[in-house]
Amino acid sequence: MLMKKIFTLLVFFVPCLLFAQVNAVNGVCLNKAVPDGRVDSVYQGIDLPQAFKGEDVIIGVTDWGFDYTHPVFYDEQLQNYRVLRAWDQYRNAGPAPDGFTYGTEIVGQEALLAAQCDTSNVYEYYYHGTHVASIAAGAGAGTTFRGVAPAANIIFCSILVSEQAVIDAFRWMYQVAQQEQKRLVINMSWGLYYMGYMDGTGLIADVMQELSDLGVVFVSSAGNNGDVNFHLHRDFNTNQDTLKSWIKFATGGGAYTYGESITMTNSPNTSFSYAIAVTDAVGTVYGYTPFYNTQSGDFTLDTTVYVLGIPVQYKINNVASTPTSSRPHVRLILKKNTYGMNFGLVVKADEGDFHAWNVIELTNDVGNWGGAFSSFGEGWTAGDNEYGIGMPANVHCVISVAAHQARNKTYTGTFNGDGSLAYFSSIGSLIDGTEKPDISAPGVSVNAALSSYTNTGHAATSTINFNGRTYGFCPLSGTSMSSPFVAGVAALILEANPYLTPEEVKSILKETAFQDEYTLAGTPQMFGAGKVDAYQAVLRALNTSGMEQHSVSDSRCRVYPNPVNTTAYVVIESDASRLETTVFDISGRQLMCQSMTSGVNQLDMQAFAPGCYFIRINDGKTIITRKIVKQ
Repeated sequence: MLMKKIFTLLVFFVPCLLFAQVNAVNGVCLNKAVPDGRVDSVYQGIDLPQAFKGEDVIIGVTDWGFDYTHPVFYDEQLQNYRVLRAWDQYRNAGPAPDGFTYGTEIVGQEALLAAQCDTSNVYEYYYHGTHVASIAAGAGAGTTFRGVAPAANIIFCSILVSEQAVIDAFRWMYQVAQQEQKRLVINMSWGLYYMGYMDGTGLIADVMQELSDLGVVFVSSAGNNGDVNFHLHRDFNTNQDTLKSWIKFATGGGAYTYGESITMTNSPNTSFSYAIAVTDAVGTVYGYTPFYNTQSGDFTLDTTVYVLGIPVQYKINNVASTPTSSRPHVRLILKKNTYGMNFGLVVKADEGDFHAWNVIELTNDVGNWGGAFSSFGEGWTAGDNEYGIGMPANVHCVISVAAHQARNKTYTGTFNGDGSLAYFSSIGSLIDGTEKPDISAPGVSVNAALSSYTNTGHAATSTINFNGRTYGFCPLSGTSMSSPFVAGVAALILEANPYLTPEEVKSILKETAFQDEYTLAGTPQMFGAGKVDAYQAVLRALNTSGMEQHSVSDSRCRVYPNPVNTTAYVVIESDASRLETTVFDISGRQLMCQSMTSGVNQLDMQAFAPGCYFIRINDGKTIITRKIVKQ
């Protein structure tokens, strides 16, 4: 069914979401993916002050197809339910979250279990979100399919397909984390090539950076178009010949198939003109639509042009200069031809580094797989699979994740699993030279939870019974699976050191990534900095803070009142003559440092903005932390 839009920021803005996963016949259990990422050593607390499983961290999942009742969302003893709340932007019953005017916020265990799952949406009753959340934070429900951060709390948002809805989801999740006084990791196992701009700028990027500065860690799948030559490139600075490429329409989508969405851009402060050529099967051009030029200014168009009696139906959104990077930007939506003719893209420019991407366009607003640019021969240019990472993975503050096959060393010293880059994993970098993806994680045949309410016909490969209902697990492949793996690792890092900024979390993941023959033979455009190593990342996180012992439950320290308006009182029992006390905001930025003594101390918080803060007290032997909320 066609979904209802709440905002339309650009005319004909119909974004395709979700990096379509590849279903696998034989699954690699999470208990095999977990050792590949060295997560098992973190669980065991080997040479660590304690085991880490994501406690006191929230993982927010933006997706579709959440089964709120699945037992993997309880703790490992199946006693405590870990989902805090959900915002179903499609459910119109209300109430909406505070500050928003649509959808339904479902708060607490009783209400979530009564609601059962998110309502029918653009994917009907889907399964993807349950699988993704299970990888990031599922506790396994007694199976071997335990996720990466099984003690983390979870929040869900079933997002409408619009720029504003995605932004609202991020802001809502941040509000929840502030109320809960916990660090937040947001996972995005979806992607698109024309929401925002291909250099990582745009409205969503601006909000992501704003929230990243406030402490939110964003993790995104890098994309599943590594095996499609859906990208076109021409350096018009050295070659001013007309660029022509045959548009090969992507298959799939069924009754929802509309055609192709072609995104185009050029260097900052340049322009280009473009048209559609109508050809036969061997490249003979019968005619062209009118040429349009980005210099014509910002405009939209929905038209049908007849070339030799053949209707060519298309929509254009033309942006002469993007706000942040001053690049021209065009989205050209071309309806699939049913008259036995072929279409080609024709581009002219005097200068600039031109790029184009071709992905499927569906009438239900989703779908994100590539259609090839091909050559008929001389005078025609074929595409490639490079520069293939779109929004939101191309935003600079996000941790974008490629996918590889899990591989583990057996007791005999041999390897179980291939270890190579997944054939579908999208290739970087960005058109502005930024290296993406950032890191790689297991993403092939990862066996995790399946929504028990799905009506998509996707079957479970194994099942368990819980509270009188059957729940399933199944293997899926895609960067949709590798992204939540890294989101879970980020939660482990933040439990170990809640003072880290998002940029420090990303740096730690990249600096501690491990190398093997595949990463060494590959390129950063394939694997990023390497393969995720959760154990080394947690060690580095602990080392970064310089803490010998990190205690959040030491009874020798009390802080009251909490929440506080102006003055907080810090009561400390210590033999130390001088206690260094530091206040941090939720992003890890130091705001105040003062000396305290054993007994009652005053902490003036009158100048602090409302929000969540951390007080760290160091007596030279141990470090005690307390959370405090300023009203």
